[in-house]
Amino acid sequence: MLKNKNLKKFFLYFSLSICLSIFLSSIYLFFPNLPNSFDNKLRDYLFTFRGEIPNSGNVVIIDIDEVSLEKLGQWPWSRNKISQIVENLTNANIGIIGFDVVFAENDNSSPHLIFKKFGVEKKDIPNYDLQFAQTIANSPVILGYQFEMKESEHINKNTPKIPAVFIEKYKNQNNEQHLIKGKGTILNIPEFQENSYSSGFFNNIPDQDGIIRSVPLIISYDDSIYPSLALEMIRVITNTKKVVIEYDEDGVSNVILNQLKIPTDRHGRTLVNFRGKERNFKYYSAIDIYNNNFDKQELEGKIALIGTSAAGLLDLRATPYESIYPGVEVHANVIDNILQGDFIYKTSWFDGANIAVIFTLSLLVILLITYTPFWLNPIIFLFFSSLTFVVAYKLLFTYGMVLNIFFPLTTILLASILAIVFDYFYTLKKEEVIKAKFASKVSKNVMEELLKDVNNDTLKIQKKEITIFFSDIRDFTKISEYLDNPETLINYLNNYLTPMSEIVNKYDGTIDKYIGDCIMAYWNAPFEIENHANKAVDSALEQLEKLKEINKELVANKLPAVNIGIGLTTGIATVGEIGSVGRSDFTIIGDNVNIASRIESLCKYYGAKLIISQDTKDKLINEENYIFKFLDFIQVKGKEKPIKIWEVINKNSYSEELVEELEKYSDAIELYYGQKFEEALKIFEELETSYNSKIYTIFKQRATSYLNNSETFSEVYTHKEK
Repeated sequence: MLKNKNLKKFFLYFSLSICLSIFLSSIYLFFPNLPNSFDNKLRDYLFTFRGEIPNSGNVVIIDIDEVSLEKLGQWPWSRNKISQIVENLTNANIGIIGFDVVFAENDNSSPHLIFKKFGVEKKDIPNYDLQFAQTIANSPVILGYQFEMKESEHINKNTPKIPAVFIEKYKNQNNEQHLIKGKGTILNIPEFQENSYSSGFFNNIPDQDGIIRSVPLIISYDDSIYPSLALEMIRVITNTKKVVIEYDEDGVSNVILNQLKIPTDRHGRTLVNFRGKERNFKYYSAIDIYNNNFDKQELEGKIALIGTSAAGLLDLRATPYESIYPGVEVHANVIDNILQGDFIYKTSWFDGANIAVIFTLSLLVILLITYTPFWLNPIIFLFFSSLTFVVAYKLLFTYGMVLNIFFPLTTILLASILAIVFDYFYTLKKEEVIKAKFASKVSKNVMEELLKDVNNDTLKIQKKEITIFFSDIRDFTKISEYLDNPETLINYLNNYLTPMSEIVNKYDGTIDKYIGDCIMAYWNAPFEIENHANKAVDSALEQLEKLKEINKELVANKLPAVNIGIGLTTGIATVGEIGSVGRSDFTIIGDNVNIASRIESLCKYYGAKLIISQDTKDKLINEENYIFKFLDFIQVKGKEKPIKIWEVINKNSYSEELVEELEKYSDAIELYYGQKFEEALKIFEELETSYNSKIYTIFKQRATSYLNNSETFSEVYTHKEK
């Protein structure tokens, strides 16, 4: 029965975890935007916690900073100044130069345009645009441009230059739709576009919260694919002619340059493994490069990005580290990620992994909270929450794997709350069950103990040591015939049973059942009772004393007095929830239950009020607090092992006369079992004459029978009746 209940509870909470997992997985798969926003925030905290890490040292930034603007004038600068910067970098043997700037218009400060405006025709007038075009033609320059991401009335539809071949693998109509698509372009003027080695877009597309966490490596425009500035610079460095765009069922999965595989999300964006706060990379002021005021050896072979940190030029972004971060340094991070290969990425199978985590955490948290003490619940919650962050941190920064954080944490939180709430109501229900089963059986104190932990093994079927109690009214049939009115009989019986039961409960006993006029009770179940044998005997003695008061009242009301017998034994019994499905009870069964019943039935035979077995006597603490009278060494019907039985006499009956009687009786018993029947017989006859006790008559008869040789002596007396 208990096993079935435990299985029922397990499947109940297992079903709860499955329902929660399905609910959260559905949100994860079909409504990701809002949760993803929270997840991104949580991952930002991991970046902040990690702190800054060193970059490769191969990427530098030529900064159009406030100092440069102060020295060289407001932006845009005349192209001759830009040319000078490029020339100085080229002369320093720079590896490659990328412009995070677009030159979409002609230089209006160029002298040839000024002269032309005024209609002046003159040879050898400086042309700054031509000068810059010639400079970039002789320098390792990658120009930047920008895609328009929204349709507008005056949008430019010209296409950028694509020096490389893009090959799309495993492309189909479904995965193609995930590509970011440009609506128009903001390009460099033709002279620059034609003379540059190559170009790439520098669009930084923030997440919905305005924070840059990923950068597109490719954008689709006019049915062609175009590389980002960072990707194009790496392509040129690696001398890659064919760029492979690899798709899976969800969209883009990788961008491959020769043997270099760059993981992306389904949109072709690479997640940026930011090195830290602003200026993690080496910055050189543009004015220093212009003035040739720098160490050329420091820049030899380096990858240079020309951009701005000046607030007025509006190229500042928000990142996980800072709310104000130069856009050019974002590209520097992307390039450095590619150079070092320490990518962070999501792949299609991560969705399956995240869902598996949701299901696993939901089941573990719910079952652990359900089957552990309440005080462990916060510890379980904190453990799994901390574990989620630790695992997420380890996977992110050691293996580059981006697993969801929000959903595991949400799973842990909701699973904890649901488990606690469900367990609360489950416990309430279980408390009601326990109250229904034991309210009339145990004392208030015992009930409180039972309800302290309703999730223990209270109702589990088990074998344990129990002290078992039986009491029965003598000649109840005659009483029933005398009290022929049913109502009177019931009241009569209740007036007896109520105080007797209260005394059992007083001593932490459990009422098992009422069998007509019989009371069956036990100690040491459903939970452990210290000195249970003593409490059972004390309860029986007090019942006998209480019965004297009851009988006085009964006689005064001209009702029959109650005469009872009580039998006790201590031993192993099977205890627990026993019965059929839908109808069961907490009870005890076993041979010792039958022995206690047999012992109680012998009270009438021996003329005793309270009889206990030797097993109960052996379990008593402080035997000197009781008065014992040996009764017999018997073989009860249906039992192979003989037992010794004792009468327990109330200590209030102590007197010198009683001591003398018991000493004589002890001497007679010793002589009897020593087979000195003649000597024993004299004492039994003397005791029978002096005291009104049935036991003396019993042993007198047995001694006489053995003296007459009518029977063979046996220490064990066999009771053939119940």
